[in-house]
Amino acid sequence: MEQFDNIEDYIADLKSKLRDNPTCGNTHYNLGVAYLSRRDFVEAEREFLDAVAHSPRMAEAYVQLGGIALQRGDMDSCLSYNVQATQQRPFFAVPWGNIGFVYMQQGDNDKAHKSLKKALKLDPEFAQAQATMSSVLIAMGEFEDADQLLKNLLGKQAHFGPGWNNKAIIEAERGNWDEAAVCIARAEESGFEVPADFKKEVLEKAGD
Repeated sequence: MEQFDNIEDYIADLKSKLRDNPTCGNTHYNLGVAYLSRRDFVEAEREFLDAVAHSPRMAEAYVQLGGIALQRGDMDSCLSYNVQATQQRPFFAVPWGNIGFVYMQQGDNDKAHKSLKKALKLDPEFAQAQATMSSVLIAMGEFEDADQLLKNLLGKQAHFGPGWNNKAIIEAERGNWDEAAVCIARAEESGFEVPADFKKEVLEKAGD
């Protein structure tokens, strides 16, 4: 992509390559990523489906399809695509993290925990999986384990908003309202939208 002045030139080049070689899964995948960068989800989905049709073992394309399904709010398809990704590449951490996220959203903390554990075994520094795992541990009442995970995450990624939000939840649970307020401020500085009711409760009790 670097040699192109803009995304439109890059897309045009990929399309011309597909005219010469329409069954190249990699080119379909790259075109899908280009459409995603333009937030053209319909075209991106079409290209990723073509990518896996021509290259059925391309786990990354299944992950991208799962991301598009998630963006649509279709949790079942998101789960299915990520499961397919793990079947093609069992040691690819990203789909395991996504599977854990979907299970957490569906309220199945045990399955979420199992999938996220696998993701973090494969990639211990996978920030999104660490943050999701901390949410699952909080939901399970395992606040100390969640806190340890967040210390590691935020020590290395100081601007990871979801991590600061979860740290705020833990501090609020402990009654450390001032610390929780600081964590909320850090989450918001990082671009994370803290739930309004939680923020209101913390700010009312901080400074007492």
